[in-house]
Amino acid sequence: MKTNIALIGFMGTGKTAVGQLLSKKLDLDFVEMDALIEMKAGKTIPMIFEDGGEIAFRDLEIEVVKEVAAQTRSVIACGGGIVLNRINIDRLRQNSVVVCLTASPAVMLKRVSSQVGQRPLLDVEDPGATIRDMLKFRRPLYERAADITIDTSRLTAEGAADAIIRKLGEHESLDWSK
Repeated sequence: MKTNIALIGFMGTGKTAVGQLLSKKLDLDFVEMDALIEMKAGKTIPMIFEDGGEIAFRDLEIEVVKEVAAQTRSVIACGGGIVLNRINIDRLRQNSVVVCLTASPAVMLKRVSSQVGQRPLLDVEDPGATIRDMLKFRRPLYERAADITIDTSRLTAEGAADAIIRKLGEHESLDWSK
């Protein structure tokens, strides 16, 4: 039986905000993978990208997933690129129901536009075009990895958390007993 919920999806879909609410509503621990990666590296994600590039970041991400996937009774907010390494999803699926949060590119851009400098992959001239290009590649990976998909474009974080709880009620492989 699975005791974790892993939230995946592109940046700006609400993984952290929804994950925090979901963990409170279900009395589960909340794990924010990007924060764990920063702690492990001793520097911010933009600094990791600056010093070692995306490859260094993805290597740290694999290490952190290995640790996090072994936890129980947790809501795990994964980074947007978690699906780029199949081993990450395989590890998460062992003990987690994987929930993919989606949103329209325009909504995602609006949500992350206030985070200039914190999103290295969007530190480009046309972040909207970058989002659309990255989604073309990543969307099939998200779809393949997901047990449940929730579109957050028109939902508040609370509404998205409630929608996830409803969908989880239909999922038979969960066990949150203490």
